[in-house]
Amino acid sequence: MPRVSALAKAASKRTDAFEALLEGVSKGKRVITFQAGQKIFSQGDRANAIYVLQTGRVKICVLSSAGKEAVLALLEPHSWFGEGALIGQALRVSTAVTLGPVTALRVETKAMLRALHARSDLSEKFITSLLKRNIDLEEDLCDQLFNHSEKRLARALLKLARLGEHAVALDTIMPTLSHETLAEMVGTTRSRITFFMNKFRKMGLIEYNGHLIVRTELLTDVVLHD
Repeated sequence: MPRVSALAKAASKRTDAFEALLEGVSKGKRVITFQAGQKIFSQGDRANAIYVLQTGRVKICVLSSAGKEAVLALLEPHSWFGEGALIGQALRVSTAVTLGPVTALRVETKAMLRALHARSDLSEKFITSLLKRNIDLEEDLCDQLFNHSEKRLARALLKLARLGEHAVALDTIMPTLSHETLAEMVGTTRSRITFFMNKFRKMGLIEYNGHLIVRTELLTDVVLHD
């Protein structure tokens, strides 16, 4: 487990550095905790704060008037979310749901705006984060428009393993997500996800052992480079 330990240490250092950027916010900031399956905010709620994910994972999803849900993003620690509150968004246009125990920093809109104006280093990091999120959304849109569901699932698994499509790394261990959540991410049915996940497992591209193990190099070579 040395790889996991190294990742944990790196994440801890990033957290310390990230928290230091918000030390100047003395009011309107607090740490909040949630259990798995809880909503941090819901579509239609008043937008009056921005959040920084410290531990755990959160999915950002939207619900259509017909009741169909789509996952826009799966967030990992050190991610911002709810940033629409900073540009005058009165109501939330999406829902943030925890995928496990979560700790997050909640910063009220006015407090965050003051901090962004006062701290250039915080502003730069925030802008970089938003640009990266925008690039991710553009890539996801292209994926939905041009790739079939099997390839979209492969890309989603690699993305969840914190890898780009052409990255080369060791096998990655990650928490097992429900096939329903993967279906919402990929934009297909749960039965299709189950079919492809079983296919990937038979091909040796993934493995279930309490956690989901993604054979990143094999998955990249066999599925994405077909």
